[in-house]
Amino acid sequence: MATDHYLSALRDGRPAGGGESPAPLCLLAPLSGVTDLHMRRIARRCGADAVVSEMVAAREFARGAEEATLRAAGSGVDLHVVQLAGCEAEPMAEAARLAEAGGADVIDVNMGCPAKIVTGIASGSALMRDLDHAERLLAAVRGAVSVPVTVKMRLGWDDASRNAVDLATRAERLGLNAVTVHGRTRQQFYTGVADWAAIRPVVEALSIPVIANGDVVDLASARACLAASGAAGVMIGRAATGRPWLVGQVAAALAGRPAEAPSRAEQAEMAAAHYAGLLSLYGRRMGVRHARKHLAAYAETGGALEPAERTALLTTTDPEVALALLARAFGAAEMIREAA
Repeated sequence: MATDHYLSALRDGRPAGGGESPAPLCLLAPLSGVTDLHMRRIARRCGADAVVSEMVAAREFARGAEEATLRAAGSGVDLHVVQLAGCEAEPMAEAARLAEAGGADVIDVNMGCPAKIVTGIASGSALMRDLDHAERLLAAVRGAVSVPVTVKMRLGWDDASRNAVDLATRAERLGLNAVTVHGRTRQQFYTGVADWAAIRPVVEALSIPVIANGDVVDLASARACLAASGAAGVMIGRAATGRPWLVGQVAAALAGRPAEAPSRAEQAEMAAAHYAGLLSLYGRRMGVRHARKHLAAYAETGGALEPAERTALLTTTDPEVALALLARAFGAAEMIREAA
């Protein structure tokens, strides 16, 4: 797969693709506890323009904490984007330096996470309540690395303070290479409907690419989001859980290429590879726990399990049982069990 479509969009300040109508980008959004190394490998291999790591706590990563290090891992991902979260300039800068040294092609700064555990320590979308401080953090990261730096934000903290345009223009002045905007405020969390049209003022204020995020679940919603926002691309998040190939399908269709879904057998093999990869990454005990949300999503995508079989899939600690049930979920009884 070519690795320059997203990177050239960042370096040139516009989407790549050539001509006057470059192909819109389609990226896998960062999802804490979801976009692990193996999900990102699959999504990228299936054609996603880029995939973003789980949110990595900068201070923990800078001190070498195992969980943060695993979240930032990028082995086998040929375009490695690490998302960092924090509220202090020096740990953010140090984490960015370490990520670049570890092979990151892009550093993304999280200023959009709405979770109370994150905003409660003045990180994530809480930074949109103090744009001067947010700007200092972005400057620290930008000054620490030579690779492209991006930022992900929301429309604002609440409806009374929709300041995404202000934060985005500050980011561009600092030399950041792209901005992603989720079409909700922090106070909305994930309720209601994403306001794609509210992203358009950000697009119109910047010369760097803007990626739109929120409620993009398929090709039709991607096209609707692009039309409403005017963005250079979209991010798909929760809809890709259990379907990591979805982002590549949408990317292909947006670029005018064939966008066929993998066969049921191929889907089963990807699910098995993802499960086996998590056991390898985290060890059997922790890997089984990390895998459960993915197993639930794959079971729903496959759709062929009886309720008792689905319960067994989510509770078993025996990898052979889990792989057999995954095969049944996709109707792929002859699925290769030695997944990668």
